[in-house]
Amino acid sequence: MKLGLINSAWTQANQPVVFGIEKTKEIGFDTIDIFLDPLDADVRERRLIRRTCQRLDLPIVSVPCVAVGLIDFNPAVQRFHLERVRAFLDMAYEFEAENLLLVIGEYIWNREVIPPAEQWQTGVEQLRRLADRAAELDLEIAIELEPFPLSLVNNVETMVKLLDDVDHEAVKANIDVSHLVLADVAPEQLRRLKGRAAHVHISDCDGKVHGDLPPGRGVVPFEPYLAEIQALDIDGTVSIELEYSPEPSRIVEWVEEAYTATDRLMRSIGLRS
Repeated sequence: MKLGLINSAWTQANQPVVFGIEKTKEIGFDTIDIFLDPLDADVRERRLIRRTCQRLDLPIVSVPCVAVGLIDFNPAVQRFHLERVRAFLDMAYEFEAENLLLVIGEYIWNREVIPPAEQWQTGVEQLRRLADRAAELDLEIAIELEPFPLSLVNNVETMVKLLDDVDHEAVKANIDVSHLVLADVAPEQLRRLKGRAAHVHISDCDGKVHGDLPPGRGVVPFEPYLAEIQALDIDGTVSIELEYSPEPSRIVEWVEEAYTATDRLMRSIGLRS
């Protein structure tokens, strides 16, 4: 697999987009994921990103999208987010990416007002619509497992159920290593995602709270998870996800540390090609 970086590490430290892309290549990453909302980015910014990545031979693999409104109980909100995610898919196609990384959302009101099954079914129906568009663009939608009690997809069991219920070849799983630890998912459970995973996120945490730290700064036992990921034989990328550096002025060192640690982990089991 290749080693990539989500560019939110740079933007959350208030670094210019071109600076972040150039540093990503300079540090040694194979690919980059672009966290950008097409409703906030004009055509000039999108072209600048695409041309910079092409100039540096740094492929854009994934475009992350958080769209919790897809399962809102208001039909107007659902329609807005459906069109918004379609805009994300179009931008991913424009970037020649491989997948749209989708966070689908959470149950509201503690699962007590709206029947959970109704919200679940709304998510399934929305994903089927989006999957048709993704297939037209030769893209995949990778669903992220979120380690929170009310997330629709918060363990391997719910991930498999969602993939089964949507039943569309364009919809697959994203595997986030620190999320698995926070959700108390054992490494061997990943075997249920054989042939059904498209993308991988990696970061560290304290084992209790979502953190997205460079590997080595927390308690995640990476080796057994990476060994199971290797066995899945995913033709894809492991992307480092770093959020909110405690020292934004030292963001380059933060990213370099994450790269060195992850590269060492991947090479130790023969996962990085």
